[in-house]
Amino acid sequence: MTDTKLYEEKMNKTLENLAGEYDTIRAGRANPHVLDRIRVDYYGSPTPIQQVGNVSVPEPRMLLIQPWDKSLLKAVEKAILTSDLGINPTNDGSVIRLVFPELTEERRKDLSKDVKKKGENAKVAIRNIRRDANDTFKKMEKAGEISEDDLDEATEKIQKLTDKMIEKVDKAIESKTKEIMTV
Repeated sequence: MTDTKLYEEKMNKTLENLAGEYDTIRAGRANPHVLDRIRVDYYGSPTPIQQVGNVSVPEPRMLLIQPWDKSLLKAVEKAILTSDLGINPTNDGSVIRLVFPELTEERRKDLSKDVKKKGENAKVAIRNIRRDANDTFKKMEKAGEISEDDLDEATEKIQKLTDKMIEKVDKAIESKTKEIMTV
């Protein structure tokens, strides 16, 4: 009998990765996850913003970053400016405010294209996992480790799993696109 658990785990990791990528896409609303990839130079080591201060959402389109160490204000501000976030931070000497502008129609369309592209990449990754699984099962059958019936059963199981995962990716694309296109 063949085990498909390993391939299911790989496909689930692909879905988690996609969800993580979608969290970093800003949709006109302030979401602390957009800061996840930004690192601050904290005494010589790159540190996530969330580990050097408090990040809060006081208003729907504003993030407030309050570093625990006031000497880090400039470093946090610099990290945000050099990132690909595209928002200018305002520093009032004790906190940094990030105001998210309303997205233009054109920007929304670009973001939804990006969402679709990331979704398609996830689907390709899932299909590659399916191919690897099928190749492994075929090699096992050739080596006499499993029977032809086991091969057919495993191939069918992997196909059902792939279909289920592709459906989840489609739903993720649909919901993120809807979120972006909602004004």
